[in-house]
Amino acid sequence: LVAVAFLVSLFIARPSPFYILDEVEAALDDVNLSRLLSIYTELRESSQLLIITHQKRTMEIADSLYGVTMREDGVSKVISQRINE
Repeated sequence: LVAVAFLVSLFIARPSPFYILDEVEAALDDVNLSRLLSIYTELRESSQLLIITHQKRTMEIADSLYGVTMREDGVSKVISQRINE
């Protein structure tokens, strides 16, 4: 939780055009996940976010989803879905 707070403070102090976050919210409880999702919503107004996640609630706030799956022959396949408002 401290690491996430530190990252968010850096994002606010030194804005960037995009951020890449890899399962940052995986260990958060529901209350802290809600707080982080509201921060994501604020950040996306001025930056692009690429978030790697397994959390359904995080996926629900996305504009687009990309999934990678492996077929039986061992070849990876990318699936994309645009989320309609």
